[in-house]
Amino acid sequence: MPHAVARLRAERLARSEKPFVARGSRIQRCPHCRVPLTHCLCSWLPHVPMNNAGVCLLMHDIEPLKPTNTGWLIADIVPDTWAFTWYRTGVDERLLQLLAEPQWQPFVVFPGEYTAPGRVVNDIQLPLPASKRPLFILLDATWTEARKMFRKSPYLDALPVLSLQPEALSRYRLRRSTCAEHLCTAEVAALCLQLAGDRQAGELLDAWLDVFTSHYLAAKHRRPLDPNDQAHRILKDHQHYCEPMPLICDQKAT
Repeated sequence: MPHAVARLRAERLARSEKPFVARGSRIQRCPHCRVPLTHCLCSWLPHVPMNNAGVCLLMHDIEPLKPTNTGWLIADIVPDTWAFTWYRTGVDERLLQLLAEPQWQPFVVFPGEYTAPGRVVNDIQLPLPASKRPLFILLDATWTEARKMFRKSPYLDALPVLSLQPEALSRYRLRRSTCAEHLCTAEVAALCLQLAGDRQAGELLDAWLDVFTSHYLAAKHRRPLDPNDQAHRILKDHQHYCEPMPLICDQKAT
């Protein structure tokens, strides 16, 4: 079945009125991995054991439509992933229902300097009370958009803010960023998974991001792949082939 980000993308396209034209939109892409068919990476999709944590992606309007979006990669790896569109003047009721479920302890993942110190935590303090599982809320957008989303989402104001302290700069190479210390969404999720004790899932997500990036850039620059690099070797022991979905044509978006 399509995962949460794929379903959100389909919902977004269904309510659109004109084509969404991204760079490289004329290229025929695999609808599952979003990479040109010549460099499809579906056969490298790893099988990940069930993990403890969940991920909730709160996505800016057109993020699910961008082929470079890394929230999609999280949904590939983490079974308990949800994806919702962020609205400036409202909120998806399904999101509120998820946040109210007693099995979850939600954490908004965002730099601590943008909120009151009393909300900020640097760890999830396992074990959580009453058998709760950590649910990491990630704002999937450009950095400028994410700051606006954080300020204008009052339904998140009562939740603790998990402020990460990454030890390395971002490896993401598919979009430009003015600050190298700003990690992409998948890199943030991988750190969160490791904090939650889901070390293998975090490592596989990191490798999946690296393989996605290498296939995407190899297709873009028409260069060969190296299936023996470190990231491919990590995935090789966990490969789980996914049958590609039928090609989708006449995609629209406003």
